[in-house]
Amino acid sequence: MGMGWCIGLIAVGAILSFAVDWHVQGMNITLVGLILMAVGFLGTAAYVSVFKRRHTQPPPPAAPVIEEDHRFTR
Repeated sequence: MGMGWCIGLIAVGAILSFAVDWHVQGMNITLVGLILMAVGFLGTAAYVSVFKRRHTQPPPPAAPVIEEDHRFTR
């Protein structure tokens, strides 16, 4: 599930929860909206977690240590 689907679920859930006053026998539209919003938020959190882990780069290698021998310099 991509980020677009997650945001879409949140939007549809919010519409069903807060903007619709339908009455369906045997189903609570407000609860369905809240469930869709919860699934959207969980999907967004999972997507961001995986996306962040996938795009982290290892630190660059350290510069080599160069030791100079000062015994032979005048």
